[in-house]
Amino acid sequence: MLHTIPFKYRKKKKIKKGPRTNYAGTEPVTVYVMLPLGIINMECKLVYSPHDLMSQLTTLKSIGVDGITVNICWGIVEANKPRDYNWEGYKQLFSIIRQSGFKMQVVMSFHECVGDDAHIPLPKWIKEIGQKNPDIYFTDRQGMRNTETLTWGIDEERVLGDRTAVEVYTDCMRSFRDEFDELFQDLSILEVEVGLGACGELRYPPSSSGVFQFQCYDKYLRKSLEKAAETAQDSSWGTPPDCSTFFCDNYDYNSPRGTFFLKWYSQYLIDHAVRVLKMAVPLFKPPITSVKISGMHWGYATDNHAAERAAGFCDGYRPIASILRKQNAHLNFTCVEADEFVCKVENAGWSAGIGVTSENGFPCYDREGYGKILEVAKPRNDPFDRCIASFTYRGLNQTLLEQHNLREFELFVKKMHGTIKKYEDVIVDAVALRTRAGLKKSEHV
Repeated sequence: MLHTIPFKYRKKKKIKKGPRTNYAGTEPVTVYVMLPLGIINMECKLVYSPHDLMSQLTTLKSIGVDGITVNICWGIVEANKPRDYNWEGYKQLFSIIRQSGFKMQVVMSFHECVGDDAHIPLPKWIKEIGQKNPDIYFTDRQGMRNTETLTWGIDEERVLGDRTAVEVYTDCMRSFRDEFDELFQDLSILEVEVGLGACGELRYPPSSSGVFQFQCYDKYLRKSLEKAAETAQDSSWGTPPDCSTFFCDNYDYNSPRGTFFLKWYSQYLIDHAVRVLKMAVPLFKPPITSVKISGMHWGYATDNHAAERAAGFCDGYRPIASILRKQNAHLNFTCVEADEFVCKVENAGWSAGIGVTSENGFPCYDREGYGKILEVAKPRNDPFDRCIASFTYRGLNQTLLEQHNLREFELFVKKMHGTIKKYEDVIVDAVALRTRAGLKKSEHV
């Protein structure tokens, strides 16, 4: 949610202590539910029965869910040959969602997608290029290649046939925009989240060894670092530091060389975001374009912030929020359960004047878990009563659709909408719930 009034002119509210119990009258938050990753197979065909899918969507509609989130996997739509796009399964899926009366949030996933029900690698033709030139992948100090996503070092290098990585992403997004132009024109698609790194998040990928490692040892990023070191008039700084000692008690990360490296490392992350968003935002207007930021919350309380800095967040989140504002993009923060840490990211977005959205990182079916999400989505102690613009629930499955769990989720949705004061306001009768979902008495919700 955008706030254009300068902070110093806004009227602060009186801070109340303790958890919020009454959400009636609070700012409404749009609630999306993400469909399972495996709903479209590698041949770009809809796996689910249209009847079963429509039944699930009808149930979600009956409890007030606003929209549906769909992952568009690059490894499916451009699987075999460059510029050979297949949208057939997504056409059928979007048609069913539209018939159900839902708006859509679409995630453009340019990484290897892994879920409970699917594993979708990068396109086959990208893998073939990678066999001949493994430097198209992020690489750590030990030479381990991370094949989940492409290194940002080839954003402007014509190493993917006759195209750069940014051109490849742009061509895929343009094909999607052209294929589903009608859904953009009538605003059936309200938001497009553009994947910018590992897991679709704007961050450097983790090391396969499980320890913090800088992912800049491919030849393209090494070349960029060496060039930056020459500009800094110290060519010895052109070699990335060793993470095993960099974040230790001798504070290498605060030395002149450490400061230089971290600035270069984080700036490359920001430059990548700018390069892609400059192409994506104009393509998808008027729908919102958003970017997912990773929840690197472990070790957050330490002085060295090793997890955040190894991921590329060397100066916190405000620089990222600032460039998202300049590119007219929203910030989506994953792992909303990390409450105190999330508040830091929320404030960075709100201070920059951009919309902040979020999603859960873990399955949630109980009132306590939903309560934690609500406290982050609508923080009671925020002096300006700010809240996130939308929330995406990840975890649509039969467990969620069980009668008791569905009632809890309906309560959560109503609190997000600001239309409920207490739990008893929710319809709890099982027969009534089935009727609202358009099911027979003998059928399960």
